[in-house]
Amino acid sequence: MTKSGRDGTKRGRNLLNGVRVLVGRARHQAGALSSQLRKLGADVLEIPFIEIRPPRSFKPLDTALKNLATYDWLILTSVNGVDAMWDRLAKIRLTKKSLSHLKIAAIGPATKKAIERRGLKVHVVPEEYVAESVVKSLRKKVEGKRVLLVRAKVARDVIPRELKKAGAIVDVLEAYETVVPRSSRTRLRVALKNPKQRPDVVTFTSSSTVRNFVALLGANGRSAYGKRPHQLEGITLASIGPVTSTTLRETKLGVDVEARDYTIPGLVEAIIAGRHR
Repeated sequence: MTKSGRDGTKRGRNLLNGVRVLVGRARHQAGALSSQLRKLGADVLEIPFIEIRPPRSFKPLDTALKNLATYDWLILTSVNGVDAMWDRLAKIRLTKKSLSHLKIAAIGPATKKAIERRGLKVHVVPEEYVAESVVKSLRKKVEGKRVLLVRAKVARDVIPRELKKAGAIVDVLEAYETVVPRSSRTRLRVALKNPKQRPDVVTFTSSSTVRNFVALLGANGRSAYGKRPHQLEGITLASIGPVTSTTLRETKLGVDVEARDYTIPGLVEAIIAGRHR
């Protein structure tokens, strides 16, 4: 990202100097992206587009966890899923030993690290951090196997659908849900209207952040005739990867920059590249 040497480091720190970036990650997850942006000189504004909440009932997940011995594979798609599952294991008095027989697949390096911090081995991390790549990595490994997929309440059905086609028996369990944080609605609208707060870049790290962003904009944020809402004119919309980009296009917001590496560092690199074209 930066050139070596004292002068190069200084230039690297200023790559986003004066650029105001709106980070919409959940409050407890915003730090990683925000800190990287600030190190590069960006002025960071945090307004969460999503809020993580427990599902209405943990009973289905708890039942599955009590029967882990019947599963061959565990798939975790996010750090939130790892955290939620671990909390439930503790609640029902199970330890990591109950997971030791499982083959584990994780989407993305952050999810992999969250699993490894708990002392477990991750056997599969797809080349690209999207559902389609998970399916590609597992399709030949799961025939006749029982698979436990732990994820958010609302998520794409690519993984369970395609793994079932490959001969797997797949149970999908909700560990958490994402909702629109009502407290962000006024803050977002004020930021878009106030020249002292108006962002140069808005970041999107999942399809949920896109959909919730549109909900936070409300009726005035709806696109007219397939065009980007007027409140966003002149603002760069930065996507963490192709799935998020697809949702941005479906909501008529569009995509200005997309990360090549579907990670937080990759998103930062994309923002830098977009500002220095």
